[in-house]
Amino acid sequence: MKILHLLTTLDVGGAEMHVLAQVRGQTARGHEVRVGFLKGHATLEQDFKDAGAREVLRFGGASALLRLRGPVRAADIVHTHLLKADMLGAVAATLHGRRTRLVASKHNDEQVLKRPLVSRVHGVLGNLPQRTIVLSDHVGRFVAEHGRVPLARQTRIYYGLDPAPFDAAFAERERWRKSLRAEFGFGEQDFVFVCVARFAKQKAHDVLLRGFAEARRGPRGERLKLLLVGDDPFGDGRVRAEAVASELALGRAVHFAGIRRDVPRIYAACDAFTMTSLWEGLGLVFLEAMACGLPVLATRVSAVPEVVVDGATGLLVPAGEASPVAAAMARLADDAELAARLGRAGRARVLERFGLDRMIDDTLAVYREVLSRPGA
Repeated sequence: MKILHLLTTLDVGGAEMHVLAQVRGQTARGHEVRVGFLKGHATLEQDFKDAGAREVLRFGGASALLRLRGPVRAADIVHTHLLKADMLGAVAATLHGRRTRLVASKHNDEQVLKRPLVSRVHGVLGNLPQRTIVLSDHVGRFVAEHGRVPLARQTRIYYGLDPAPFDAAFAERERWRKSLRAEFGFGEQDFVFVCVARFAKQKAHDVLLRGFAEARRGPRGERLKLLLVGDDPFGDGRVRAEAVASELALGRAVHFAGIRRDVPRIYAACDAFTMTSLWEGLGLVFLEAMACGLPVLATRVSAVPEVVVDGATGLLVPAGEASPVAAAMARLADDAELAARLGRAGRARVLERFGLDRMIDDTLAVYREVLSRPGA
């Protein structure tokens, strides 16, 4: 099968890492995969090539529709990801005779779909794909309501995770705990929270930082540390977060690590994962942290409760409020037995429900179903 994946960017993010895993799995199963993208720094371009992509092509600019003609017509399946690529891909597949082989994936509850004009446009273009894959039940309901794509046209396929790199990191946890904590300026007895996320408005780093600052003002709060991994390739989100940290006088209690290629090892060096999103399609990073045995502190929004079970694999708090974040941080740091229990249960949940092979096989099954339809 010849597959074309079209994404908005190839920079580090949950959707991009998901497609990278798909490309790796699909090429390993003997399929020929090409990858196209529209904008950005293409941070992951070499990763996609290493994963087996035959070509990685940029389609930005006014001539994108014309230049897509060859790759689209050569593909058995055109699979789009993220809103801009979904829109362009729907038009290109229709113009170039591949609409009957078009699949779209919805990785997030895109808030822009709540705008009436965008919703109406998406109601037309979003129904051109033969099948829309949604990564959670929440995203499916959101896309049905605001994107005007009926549930009957959707298939829910949860993200899948290869646990191998996290197993390897977890097996050498003491080694990474010592070396990486020294690199970041954290002590052996510190309780370190880690957040791996783009510095986008959606992730609400300001709420996380204010909650962390409040937690540090409590008993034994001086041992709490926060590691922020990620960057903002399209804006000033990191700069604004650094300004908040400076305003709160957090000093060396918080470390901005930038984009890292050793994320499994970083999880292994930390004590808990946290992300205070305002909305979230699913959150691949939750699966990663849980695979490494970390308890999760997150917000009770969107699809997060489908992944993180409150009181069983983590603690969920209201979005946009710093004080509940602070209370949950103190609770995890003060109760080693609770943190360990949540971490063990989270790891078991990932292995049971969010396997990588299942995700790849279910996606290929959607492709085959689309290709079996009359006219495809």
